[in-house]
Amino acid sequence: MSSSESRLWNDVDAYFTALLAPEDESLEAALRDSRAAGLPPINVAPNQGKLLQLLAQVQGARRVLEIGTLGGYSTIWLGRALPADGRLITLEYEPRHADVARRNLERAGLGERTEVRVGPALESLPRLAEEHPEPFDLVFIDADKVNNPHYVEWALELTRPGALIVLDNVVRGGRVIDADSDAPDVLGTRAALELIATHPRLSGTAVQTVGSKGHDGFALARVLD
Repeated sequence: MSSSESRLWNDVDAYFTALLAPEDESLEAALRDSRAAGLPPINVAPNQGKLLQLLAQVQGARRVLEIGTLGGYSTIWLGRALPADGRLITLEYEPRHADVARRNLERAGLGERTEVRVGPALESLPRLAEEHPEPFDLVFIDADKVNNPHYVEWALELTRPGALIVLDNVVRGGRVIDADSDAPDVLGTRAALELIATHPRLSGTAVQTVGSKGHDGFALARVLD
């Protein structure tokens, strides 16, 4: 990628965002406070956040599960798609990140309909399943990539037929096509994509993107009957 290509991608994203996904004070403050707290700048781009919101709205989602909260930026976009009686549970490994996210969600007026649970997601997910929650309508997976296939399996366990599963960051800078890679993030991502491709209860696709987040992409799967 040349510097001119990178500038062009950023400029196009800036145009799309200003026109179609403008940020308000709550979203801007969430990013600002996340930076101030030293959180890594790996949140979704604004236009990607708007896409998540639209997917949840098209889905008519009442219950959303997010795996990987960071500072709650994507959580705000998803939470705003919910009806008044909707519920969003988001899982975050780092207690410090969770604290930032809770403050950001409260400021955005979403404290009542969102819950941040702290700890390794592969421990939080079984505990969540033991509660026998109402099935989720949409699951957004944006956590440690090595465990992606496990997250997809848990998403299947916790959703209803017709639910959507969104798996972020599947391109890995193009490394996803390297079948000989031993990088944990590539192995986990390829395993998750192969699970989506072969599981009888999933129908999905993956799309690569360019923009302010570089060369990236996401997978989208629908849970079948």
